[in-house]
Formats: sequence, structure tokens, C-alpha cells
Amino acid sequence: MKQSILAMADLATPMAIRVAATLGLAEHAGSSGATAARLASETGTSAPALTCLLDHLVTAGVFAFDAGSGRYRPTDLGAQLREDAPDGVKPLLDINSAGGRAELAFADLLGTITTGAPAYEHRYGRDFWADIDAEPRLRRSFDAQMGWRFRVQAPQIAERFAWGRFPRIVDVGGGDGLVLAEILRAHPAVRGQVLDLAPSATAAAGRFAAAGLADRAGAVPGSFFDPLPAGADAYVLSDILHDWDDDHARRILARCRQAAAPDGAVVVIEPLRHQGASTAIDLFMLMCFGGRERTVAELTGLAATCGLALRATTPVAEGRTALEFGVAPEPG
Repeated sequence: MKQSILAMADLATPMAIRVAATLGLAEHAGSSGATAARLASETGTSAPALTCLLDHLVTAGVFAFDAGSGRYRPTDLGAQLREDAPDGVKPLLDINSAGGRAELAFADLLGTITTGAPAYEHRYGRDFWADIDAEPRLRRSFDAQMGWRFRVQAPQIAERFAWGRFPRIVDVGGGDGLVLAEILRAHPAVRGQVLDLAPSATAAAGRFAAAGLADRAGAVPGSFFDPLPAGADAYVLSDILHDWDDDHARRILARCRQAAAPDGAVVVIEPLRHQGASTAIDLFMLMCFGGRERTVAELTGLAATCGLALRATTPVAEGRTALEFGVAPEPG
């Protein structure tokens, strides 16, 4: 059958799924299902409009309808919308969460392609980072999203890289501390700190305390555009640089270079362009942040302008590579 470009561009199904996630329809219906009237009452929506939505979700295979009881229930596919689903994708679809809200800015992609400026700021009146700073609920959902993203990869990152060489690590922009906690678990001689904005730093301190790591791990509130805690053996930037354009990425790398011990390292962990990063996520980074995925050569070039030289590259997780940089020798 000939592929239809119109079918590829259809917005009805993706938006219906996102609204279902936002309303919690899979949770409200449960495994036994519920009528449209009951679901409308529990979600504060219009019963006729919700019926229209549910009928389309039935067509899409996300819900099933039992004509005898008039109940709609989530299929195995629809069960993925539940908050407790193992795949944990709901934060990426719920339009009241940081991830789902950001995805809606794709509606303004034309402006990004025309001007190069992020669509997110055009749509919401402030950039992504200012938005989640102003809304604690969005900040919490963003940290949860990052935790979901790294739930499998954080232990791999900890095990597949020789962190034991670095007695003291600073995880720059390390969120709620998931990656650093895994590194410390795998390498008992290592100590570390997370540096991030205050709400995330507070969450990281809580994680370390709950994991029994408080004697080896700390959290410092701050920005990676400001001076960093000095003298650490390694500064880690995990999924940070692709959120920023080249000028801001250089500023972040320069702060790490300024803070590092003379023989210290800057470890950049990123999906690489054409090597783990899809074209879709590259487009998202541009649309949302004005950022981009980069190749090893492009990251090496950015680091070189900050006095850093590439030492080694190491695959550390599916779709992610660690680039270890050291202080570049003085010319001559």
C-alpha cells in the first residue's frame, strides 16, 4: 500500500493520546473500564466531547469499548499511559508536565526554522529554563523525566567508565543526583557533589541521604554559568551541552576548565549526532532550547576553544558516549 504523507502528518491521534495522558483516563478507567459519563464526571470534562475522544482512541487501539456495558477500558497499549506503567512514558505525554508541555511547542516549529530561535520561548513567553524555575511543579516533573531517562543508563554509565581514577567528582547540572549516586555505589573510594539549581540540589541531597551516601556525596545550589567548586578531579556534564547553542556550551566548558585541578578531567556524556542521537531529538533540541546534538569532532572543537583536549571516547550506555577532556598543553 502506498504510504500517505497525510497520515504521517495527522495530529488527531498524537494529541488524543496526550490529552488522555493528561486527564489520567487510563487510571480512571482501570482494568474493568468505565463509561464515558463516569470518566467525564471524574475528570471534569464534557461527556459528549470525551466520548468523541474515547471513540477515536478505540479506533487507534489505545482503548477498547464494550457495547454491552458501555464501558471504555485501556488496552495493553493504552495501559502504557498509566503513571505506574513500567515504561514510565506518562511524563513525556502529560501536557501539564515539563516534557509534554515542551512537545506542544512543535506547533510553532515554522518560527524556529525561519529565525533559528527556540519555539518554546515564542509559545510560552519565556525560555524553558525560566519556565521550570518559575513553576515548581514543572521543575519536579523535569527531574522525574530525567530520572526516567537515566533509570537504566545511570548504572551502565557508572560501571562502564573508570570513575575510580577520580577521588572527587562534581556532577555539573546533575539534577537530583541519580547518575552521581550510581557512580558512588559502583566506586566506593569516590566522593562527589552535584551542582544544580536549588530545587534540584535539595532533591539530590535527599536522594543521597536516603541511599546512605550522605558521608560521600553532597549537593551545592548554583548555576554552571557561574564559578564552580574548585579543585575536583573530574567535572561531569551529562546530557547538558546539547541543551545549549555553541556560545553557551563554551561558557559551560570554560567554567569546568577554570575549576578543574591541574591534572583534572572534564567528562562530557552525550548522545552523539549520527551515533545515538536521532534526527527527531536533534530537531527537538533546536525547537525547545536552541541547542543541538553534536559529533565528536564538533564537541572536541568546542572544548579546544576552552583549553581542553580530547583524551579518549568511551561508549557508556546505549546511545551515549563519554568524551574525556584534559587540560590542553600550552602551545610552544
